[in-house]
Amino acid sequence: MAPRIRIAVVYGGRSAEHPISVLSAGSVLAALDPAKYEVLTLGITRDGGWVRTEVEPRQLQITGQTLPEVLPAGTELALRPGSAEVAVFDAASAIAVLDSVDLVFPVLHGAYGEDGTIQGLLEMAGVDYVGSGVLASAAAMDKAFAKTMLAAAGLDVGRYLVLRPGDLLDERAVAELGLPLFVKPARAGSSIGISKVRTADELPAALKLAFEHDSKVLLEAAVAGREIECGVLQDADGTVSASLPAEIRLHSDYDWYSFEAKYLEDASDFDVPAEVGTEAVRAIQDASCRAFRALDCAGLARVDFFLTAEGRLVLNEVNTMPGFTAISMYPKMWEASGVSYPELLDRLIATALARRNG
Repeated sequence: MAPRIRIAVVYGGRSAEHPISVLSAGSVLAALDPAKYEVLTLGITRDGGWVRTEVEPRQLQITGQTLPEVLPAGTELALRPGSAEVAVFDAASAIAVLDSVDLVFPVLHGAYGEDGTIQGLLEMAGVDYVGSGVLASAAAMDKAFAKTMLAAAGLDVGRYLVLRPGDLLDERAVAELGLPLFVKPARAGSSIGISKVRTADELPAALKLAFEHDSKVLLEAAVAGREIECGVLQDADGTVSASLPAEIRLHSDYDWYSFEAKYLEDASDFDVPAEVGTEAVRAIQDASCRAFRALDCAGLARVDFFLTAEGRLVLNEVNTMPGFTAISMYPKMWEASGVSYPELLDRLIATALARRNG
């Protein structure tokens, strides 16, 4: 029998998407075959502390309306032992722990996890990992840069403006976007910090909220269309393929896919696969693979679109580490495409291990 692959699942993190990462990690842990993999769990607390955890998947779930989080319990780890901050405890080196495994699965969403930060750390440590590298992770996380690169590849990204602190608001340009419009942090996810602006007097509060989450903010023209997602998977030989697309349909109480609608309320239905017709499926799959290549992604991505009644396909964003929770669309789309959750993880792990020889 072949020796088991030793994997470190890293989850939590400092971003506002911390609880979503914990939920995702719980689903990944439940699906990894213990006959194939020896799994270590490394949690990152909200303030950035690293902890060697001993958890069961059931411990990483929503309890009522309470989202889970990484608590500072367990074996505390230090990235750089010897500083005044960590000298008060006998901390093992997180780098040494990471270096002891065959592969890291960074189930991290948002800043410090999905933005190239931990990817850079792992590159410097010479540790293999699942998912995109530093450049693709950073570019996809920054919606403004991603739109520039995707548009250069010929993909329709809709109309938008970028604002930074101190910028004067160009009222004419805002008027050209029209109402309603969306205001969002450039480098956040899970709909955190996003507002739908329906009237001009709602704009200042929306900008204030978005700037609380990021120093760069996007104003995007609303696109009247169906919300469509598609999963992209890269195999060990470099082949890139796209799943059947899915559609998110919101209940009448919601008119956009907010954080509450995603995670805390029974507010949506999912059509997996989406009923869009063969021609639209091909167009969505083609655009998804083109977006994956345009950002130089690796391993996996989820590509989100709006599909208008006229057949226009507007690319909303690319997620290089999409959610892996029990209700997440990425594994559901691949399951509908004939790839089970455990097989999906197997293929992602095989692709990551193949990169060392690539």
